[in-house]
Amino acid sequence: MRVALYQCPPLPLDVAGNLQRLNHIAQHNPGVDLLVLPEMFLTGYNIGPQAVAQLAQPLDGDAARQIARIAQACNMAIAYGYPELGPDGLIYNSVQLIDSHGNRLLNYRKTHLFGALDHSLFSPGPDAFPVIELNGWKVGMLICYDLEFPENTRRLALAGAQLIVVPTANMAPYDFIADVTVRSRAFENQCYVAYANYCGSESTIHYCGQSSIAAPDGQQVALAQRDETLISAVLDPQKLTDAKAGNSYLADRRPELYGALSAR
Repeated sequence: MRVALYQCPPLPLDVAGNLQRLNHIAQHNPGVDLLVLPEMFLTGYNIGPQAVAQLAQPLDGDAARQIARIAQACNMAIAYGYPELGPDGLIYNSVQLIDSHGNRLLNYRKTHLFGALDHSLFSPGPDAFPVIELNGWKVGMLICYDLEFPENTRRLALAGAQLIVVPTANMAPYDFIADVTVRSRAFENQCYVAYANYCGSESTIHYCGQSSIAAPDGQQVALAQRDETLISAVLDPQKLTDAKAGNSYLADRRPELYGALSAR
């Protein structure tokens, strides 16, 4: 499966413009099986509570239908970040995966909110970490700060995830996360991690780019720098097998020792 990450500057408040550039990227990159976009791609991330409330959409809203048509026309699955208006009336920082047939496969809500910005815009997501199948691969999702909690990737790996997709909006001075943490999570859990970040600036935020696809051995099989770009890699199932043969973290776990980790 060929996975591509679109690293781009945010286009704040312009849903139509973001759908247009998604359509352009998808049409001009045939052969991609899964295209991953950054966190809150649909609207921009640092846009304030009023704008988030105005632009939030349900998971089956107009944007989802338009992206489904793009996915079908370009024969590729698309994972995109957006502000979700839940049926409970709350707004979530979400990512949705739509397959190449236009079917909505997975909608994940960010569970670990980062700082005052996230807390001013969103409600935290529930305890829901689904793993679905896409093109023969078992796929789970996280969003940005979620990746920085090792418990999140571990629970997905224990559920069988072979690829963890992570739309993100990681900013300076947290380059360490893009450079080191992404590879560590892949190595610790013998899975691929696809980390799609922004570049450029948005209001007072300066994004650090460095989107990457990390393999189960911790190697970066695709890596962006700090400018707008599309990177891609073909996922190799043999790397999963080799990583598990040479790394027994999952088999050597002792869950009976970890109970205190879930206590406040």
